[in-house]
Amino acid sequence: MTLVPTATLIAEAVARGRAVPSFNVISLEHAEAIVSGADLAGVGVLLQLSENTVRYHGGMRPIVAACRELAASARSPIGIHLDHFESAALIDEAISLGPRSGSDFGLGSLMVDASTGPYEQNVALTASAVSRGRAAGLWIEAEFGEVGGKDGGHAPGVRTDPLEASRFVAATGVDGLAVAVGSSHAMTEQTASLDLDLIARLAEAVPVPLVLHGSSGVPDAVLREAIAAGIRKVNVGTGLNIAFTAEVRAMLDSTPTLTDPRRYLAPARDRVGELVAHLCEVIAGA
Repeated sequence: MTLVPTATLIAEAVARGRAVPSFNVISLEHAEAIVSGADLAGVGVLLQLSENTVRYHGGMRPIVAACRELAASARSPIGIHLDHFESAALIDEAISLGPRSGSDFGLGSLMVDASTGPYEQNVALTASAVSRGRAAGLWIEAEFGEVGGKDGGHAPGVRTDPLEASRFVAATGVDGLAVAVGSSHAMTEQTASLDLDLIARLAEAVPVPLVLHGSSGVPDAVLREAIAAGIRKVNVGTGLNIAFTAEVRAMLDSTPTLTDPRRYLAPARDRVGELVAHLCEVIAGA
């Protein structure tokens, strides 16, 4: 199966009343595990790369190229999404690598995060990215309100107002909107309580698919309810890292003399793959 556009995965999820599982990639092992889990579940997923991950790898091209090659050999449809991009230079680079820009780089979508600035600036920067990104063939996600930080718009007490969200979408033309409904980034326990009524009202008010960030802290049953209420893209990152790190720690603790990274990275990769397969079933209804 070759790469598929993010827009295709989202459209299929919308038609089915389900959501696209979207998993954060940090290392090659993460990407391999996500593709393995997607294949095990038989579900299409997004490989997500944050701005921080791109910087960690010294640029966009090496890690995206690795994801592209993994997707090309997968049995399930795989898309590549750039998440929480704030840097103007990186946004410009991403747009220059869109499929309609004459590139076969494999990018399908981009989340532009201008939420930390004033509303007017957020709208202007987002609208510009939407216009240029769509012309380049990218599906563009944005966030209304301050979302970027760990205590921003996804803190439990912050909520997205449906009327304001509708106005933001109309002013920017975004393809998807991340909303604050009770989840929070970097949660290490599944204790988040989502405002399901608000999700339903947002889904009714906003004419584009809704995205849930901070999903690692949401119990499986609540995720299913959120999807039933209208969430169409679900981002997962911290939960994968917890599983990965736990396996690495267990291997190193049990074998202090271990020096071959493959010996502890392989079981970590396998564990993440199992978790991805499980979450695919929860999110996509496989």
